[in-house]
Amino acid sequence: MGRVAVVTGGTRGIGRAISVALKDAGYKVVANYFGNVEAARQFTEETGIPALRWDVSNFAECEAAVQKITHDHGPVEVLINNAGITRDATLHRMSYQMWEEVIHTNLTSCFNMARLCIESMRDRGFGRIVNIGSINGQAGQYGQVNYAAAKSGIHGFTKALAQEGAAKNVTVNAIAPGYVDTDMVRAVPPAVLEKIIAKIPAGRLGRSEDIARAVMFLIADNADFITGSTLSVNGGQHMY
Repeated sequence: MGRVAVVTGGTRGIGRAISVALKDAGYKVVANYFGNVEAARQFTEETGIPALRWDVSNFAECEAAVQKITHDHGPVEVLINNAGITRDATLHRMSYQMWEEVIHTNLTSCFNMARLCIESMRDRGFGRIVNIGSINGQAGQYGQVNYAAAKSGIHGFTKALAQEGAAKNVTVNAIAPGYVDTDMVRAVPPAVLEKIIAKIPAGRLGRSEDIARAVMFLIADNADFITGSTLSVNGGQHMY
């Protein structure tokens, strides 16, 4: 196949699983990272997938990265907006910086990357964009007004952009993962995690591969009639 795919936050957790699934399916994958240089180095060593460092919340850095990827590998045809951070606190204790960092990294990044890839996709008559939302963007979560707002914004962003791209065979969909067994979730205190799992009808945390399989379904060449959708992958925890 050889289509060029970019995965933001693509070297760890859910992003890593998506990057590997894409490579295994024959895509030319570039994984973005920013914070953990050692993890990115190890990721490339283990998978053979190139990892490129840039700040997805910074438009100029995104622009330079997309230009480099296009020059080195070809135009981006598949974009997975997965990068995300948390800065949890109740609103009366949340600083503006905590709000701003989460909104820019989790939501503005989707604008940045989609804006820089959408024209080429429209011109070529093919594009697949998948934005990774969250169960907490659908249902809300105590202590996460910033994260919930950003992830909820992703779902609205997805629906609007899907309408713009549909006539040009550019599909835009979202996935809303539930609680997935990643470093972020493992940092939750064990007693709290037990309560979370007790509320999941499937009786377990999700796996990164569960999300990757959903991505592969949505980006298929013959998935062109699926757009503007949010696919919940949460073990039945929240039905929306």
